[in-house]
Order: sequence, then C-alpha cells, then structure tokens
Amino acid sequence: MTPTEMRAARLHDTGKPLKIERLPVPTIRPTEVLVKVEACGLVQNLQNVIAEWDEVAPELPLPKLPAIFGLDATGVIESVGSQVYGFKPGDRVYVNPGRYCGSCRACQAGEPVSCDSFVLNGYFGLGKNGAQMFEDYPYGGLCEYMPAPQYSLVRLPDAVDFETATRLGYLGTAYRGLIRANAGPGKTLLINGITGTLGLGAVAVALALGVKKILGTARNKDFFQKVQDMGPEGRIEILESGSEPVKEWSQRVTDGQGVDIVLDALAPGAPAEPLVEGFKSLNRGGRLVDIGAVQGDVPLDLFWALSNDITIIGSSWFTTQQSQAMVDMAGAGLLDLGFYEHKVYPLEQVNKAVDDTSSRHGGFTNYVIKM
Repeated sequence: MTPTEMRAARLHDTGKPLKIERLPVPTIRPTEVLVKVEACGLVQNLQNVIAEWDEVAPELPLPKLPAIFGLDATGVIESVGSQVYGFKPGDRVYVNPGRYCGSCRACQAGEPVSCDSFVLNGYFGLGKNGAQMFEDYPYGGLCEYMPAPQYSLVRLPDAVDFETATRLGYLGTAYRGLIRANAGPGKTLLINGITGTLGLGAVAVALALGVKKILGTARNKDFFQKVQDMGPEGRIEILESGSEPVKEWSQRVTDGQGVDIVLDALAPGAPAEPLVEGFKSLNRGGRLVDIGAVQGDVPLDLFWALSNDITIIGSSWFTTQQSQAMVDMAGAGLLDLGFYEHKVYPLEQVNKAVDDTSSRHGGFTNYVIKM
C-alpha cells in the first residue's frame, strides 16, 4: 500500500542547504504514473544553482522556491493513471525530466526539445514560456515518490541498474548531439573535454555507434589512459589542451584524414579557444556540435564555414525515444556503461553529496542519491 507521506529534499533559500522534509505523497493525473524513486543522479552544476539561484541563468524560467530538485530519477512504477497505456505497476523506469506542451508546432513535428515551454523538471527551463510547466510539474527526483507523464518514461532492461541509469542525462545529451552530427562508421570525431562527464559519455556512445576514430582534448593527463582503455588499442587518441595546435595534431594522428565531427563538451566557464580550434580542424562538410557550456561570444569565421559547407549545431538534452534507444543499446551489449564508478549517498546526506561532486574522478564518478 502506498504511504500517505514521503521524504523530500527542498531548497527554501538561495545559498542555504537543502532541507529534508516530510510531504504528502503526490496524486497523479489520468495520463501520469507515480514512480517510487530508487535512485536520482546529481549534476555538478546543482552546486551553482543552489548557491547562486538568481544569477545562474536569469533569462531562463526557474521553479519557485521552495523547490524539489533532482534530474535523472529512476525507480519502479507504483501506480498508473486511468489513461496510461503500456505501463503497469512494477515496471522499472528512467524518468526523462524533459517537459513540454505537446501541442505547439515543434512538439507536433516530433521535436519537443524545441518547444517554447520546454523545461528540465527538477532543474531549470530552456524554453521562454516554461514558468507554467514548473507549476504543473513541481516534483524533481530528490523525493521518495514523484509523478511522471507517460511520455517521459523509459523502460529499463535488466542489464541496466538504477544507479547506472541515473547517468542517462549526460549520456543522452551526448547521444542526441552525435546523432545530429550523423556520427557513425567511417567518421572521425573530436571531443573537447573528453575526460569530463559529458565527454566521457560521448566516448561510450561514439564507440557504440561505430565511430571509426575518436580524438579528444583535455587538461588532466591522469585520466588519459583510462579513457583510451575504453576502446580498442589505437582507436582513441587524446591531446593535452594547449600542448599543440589541434589542427596539426589531428592531421598527424589520423594520417591526414582529419576530423569530420567536433563535439564540444566543455564545462561551464570554459574558454572559447578549444571550440574555435576544433572548428578550424574540421574537414569540408564537417559538423560542429556544442553540447557543453561555453558562454558569450565565440569568434568563428562564418565565411570559411560557408565556403567549406560546415554545419554548426547547438544541441541541448534529448527525447524520451532517444533515451529508450540508448538503454536498448545497453541491454543488447552494444553500449558499455561499466566504466562508471558509483558513489552512493542516502537522501539525508544530499548536501554532502552536492558538495562532494566537485571532487569527482573526472567523468568516471557518478554521484547518486538512494532513497
């Protein structure tokens, strides 16, 4: 029997710790399910959101305080609404936090991430009209029970445990970026920030997609060999950032074949230079995809891009269908997610876990809250 109360972590004031409180278990609408949360991932940027709530992204919609945060929740369906089809109590699921209106032209075209009301439930909004969406979906994953619309549910195969599935946010962001770049066999990929959380997910996905050669730039040489060990010998090459011009290096290690795709996965506050260097390294017809957080003006030679048929793409988040494709690849043994090192905390230690995310072991460490 479902209890009437649950524990939840809520932010009441900017710069203050999250508070563990007891709240009523939420009710669900006809097209929703109630998920008993087993695990929820922690993104490092949550530190910035909690500490600088009003300054993080003042132009973007934000949930009203007090707010329950938490992306990438996984768990078991507790109950289903009267108009839910295809899901039943007991199903293991990942809840894609993307929320959208479903009726605008972007949604009807199958591009919900482009919806003007698009928000990341339990985080912040990306669409200009997202404020109402936060009113309608106030429960992030840092609570014991959360409602979820049936369009957000991803079935988890037995081969993917709850802790690993909490990394689907980073993996999915990389996956959609690579899909939009037409990554696959015969392509050479350069990943800026290859040892970080987004970059490492991109390595795993690129290997699963059959990318021929994976190049990367990063600062911390301590992780280079560990990243290279994720693929067959010689398939992954990494350059220490700033040690050599990227174009010359990429030409040398590919025997002159060059780079077809650049995926920029650098963290917030990163300089623009690596992105620009990657851009200049692209082959004719190449694609530059930004999935990271390089901010401000970036000097790109657009005439050169035009002349060389270069495509520049900004890609944020991913669809539920793309989430399902990834876990199906993992279930089939095509996508190897065994490199993650889970660091698990109970809900009562959520503030310690948020603080600890800054001391992660590159992108290998996965910080997880277990309910």
